[in-house]
Amino acid sequence: MAPASVAALFEPLQLGALTLRNRVFMSALTRNRSVPTNIPNAVNLEYYQQRAKSAGLIITEGVLITPQGSEWPHAPGIWSKEQIAGWKKITDAVHQEGSVIYAQLWHLGRTSHPDAPEQKATGLPVYAPSAISARGGKFRFIPGEPGYVTPTAIDDPTILLDLFETAAVNAKEAGFDGVELHGANGYLIHQFLDSTSNTRTDSWGGSAANRSKFGLLALERVIKVFGKDRVGIKLSPAGGYNDMGMPLEETIATFTHFITEADKLGIAYIDLMRYVEMLDPVIDGEKRAMKHDIVATYSPLFEHTKVFSNAGWTGEEAAAAVKDGNVEGVFFGMGWINHPDFAARLEHGKPLDNPIDFTTLYGTYHGSEEEQRKGYVDYPAAVYKI
Repeated sequence: MAPASVAALFEPLQLGALTLRNRVFMSALTRNRSVPTNIPNAVNLEYYQQRAKSAGLIITEGVLITPQGSEWPHAPGIWSKEQIAGWKKITDAVHQEGSVIYAQLWHLGRTSHPDAPEQKATGLPVYAPSAISARGGKFRFIPGEPGYVTPTAIDDPTILLDLFETAAVNAKEAGFDGVELHGANGYLIHQFLDSTSNTRTDSWGGSAANRSKFGLLALERVIKVFGKDRVGIKLSPAGGYNDMGMPLEETIATFTHFITEADKLGIAYIDLMRYVEMLDPVIDGEKRAMKHDIVATYSPLFEHTKVFSNAGWTGEEAAAAVKDGNVEGVFFGMGWINHPDFAARLEHGKPLDNPIDFTTLYGTYHGSEEEQRKGYVDYPAAVYKI
């Protein structure tokens, strides 16, 4: 029996037709281990299988829906048959452990780099809503370690919507239970939402409704593939990371509109990412994000869709929020990195005492399998009485 302080997290939750065994979820975590060619491998499988033994719901690391010049050159993709086959082995393993896994579909938008080998190979420019560069970025594997550059404004955004739909088809073939759109942290969907990165004057920009259009249509595209109860989206209204953020009044108006309309679609959940200081860069001498109480501001808007949250939660705080009805489940991130049995530790009152090795968070760019395993699949689980 779970300690009383976290007991609410270990009540099962019905997510559409899926029954989640608990409300301790694993957030998407970039780990940069799909070496060498963005294809999920045996080390990735071991990593997810370890965590599937106790997680109620797993969201994969960001899965690139098309070849792009990411800061993370060994992030996995889902555009090829080889990638689909690699993911299928992982989803099978997760299901064998009794967990549920969604693929996080990820398009970088303006945070790709035209000189990265993957981007060069496509023969395409870096597309974004508008030709406005994000400030920041550091491409360590490109000579000179450049930052972000000015992207090319996409003439017809439906081309990018097609990529999300195709990725959802591939995710379904790979055995995923559903998909989560990455609508947070300054990537493509977020770029369309934010008026500092989207200055279009056509039907894709301007008003909150127009800036919400791309993300809502992306949801509709993946709903066509999976059904509404197998689709979620992650949002970070506070902004900050990747040079995002509008004035507070505009932020609240924009995300109120988007969440209200996404809720009407009846999707499985919306993951509200709280303000996190370490994801709030200082730009021109000031913090970039628009800090406000994310859950209190937006959770009252939910009528049809489950409200989940993410970022900086403790087990006790998360359980209290679930008990009080403020959220229905909580994603944890860092705790899962160095505790493969994170949920089990909470449930059995075990300490979270594995020291984390920050030097191995993102692996090595050209390392052997042995090097890729370090700080990834070698953290020990606790000992449990049978």
